[in-house]
Amino acid sequence: MPEARVIPLRPDEDPPPPPGSASWEEQVAGGLEFLRRRLTGEYDTDEFGFDPDLTDHVLLPMLRPWFERWFRVETQGLENVPDTGGALVVANHSGTIPVDALMETVALHDQHPAGRRLRLLGADLVFQAPFVGALARKMGVTLACNEDAERLLSAGELVGVFPEGFKGVGKSFSERYTLQRFGRGGFVSAALRTGVPIVPCAIVGAEEIYPMLGNAKTAARLLGLPYFPITPTFPLLGPLGAVPLPSKWFIAFGEPIETASYGSAAADDPMIVFNLTDQVRETIQHSLYRLLLQRRSVFS
Repeated sequence: MPEARVIPLRPDEDPPPPPGSASWEEQVAGGLEFLRRRLTGEYDTDEFGFDPDLTDHVLLPMLRPWFERWFRVETQGLENVPDTGGALVVANHSGTIPVDALMETVALHDQHPAGRRLRLLGADLVFQAPFVGALARKMGVTLACNEDAERLLSAGELVGVFPEGFKGVGKSFSERYTLQRFGRGGFVSAALRTGVPIVPCAIVGAEEIYPMLGNAKTAARLLGLPYFPITPTFPLLGPLGAVPLPSKWFIAFGEPIETASYGSAAADDPMIVFNLTDQVRETIQHSLYRLLLQRRSVFS
């Protein structure tokens, strides 16, 4: 299998400079250099289509104002995410639109001491969507299947997964912060086969950005979507209804759960997979309760 051309940060390398630390002259020079690389083709993508040059200079800068000013994200437990090597970050999923995955990506890139890149696993629907699918590939998202997950983990990448899938992101507001079923534990099997740690991640704040009051099932069926959300602002306000509410966010990374001691053969043991899946789910649920107690209100 060919290895990705994006090499993880080595322990002896300095972490990337904080975003926004460059002077305006350096920013202009950097922008011109970026344009030159795009025009001449002097940039790399890996076998999954990940384009770190575009991600660092266009996509992440577009997300940072949402992360820093709109949602005012606070992170906890970043020391629990390894500085190097493969690891699987497992998080709860919510928000009607998967903004939580994007904010988690910014948190790990900008605030982790090693500036780690999160390689997200996405559903088929992500890649079927025009424009969105291409951008997702450029940002490092790949198909949510065990084969791709294991290849990335074996290459030392940090992989992000949301086992609730559409059941989590499309649940009603009345079910907020209640984890949905985690499927059959495919993410645990991938971690066991590669011997990487599982890092539970709890995200508070995404549930309130688009409070889903109802699901227009007929519209969803006609559009080929898993759900068609009805929120306090959408579709009533039209395009304005797509602006998320400025809820206060917390992203907490829990202590890693090691898998190496089980051996790769454990990936085929349903009981071990079930127990680890249940352990991860319970850890995230308890973390959600703790974070909700820390938050003064939905918007502060």
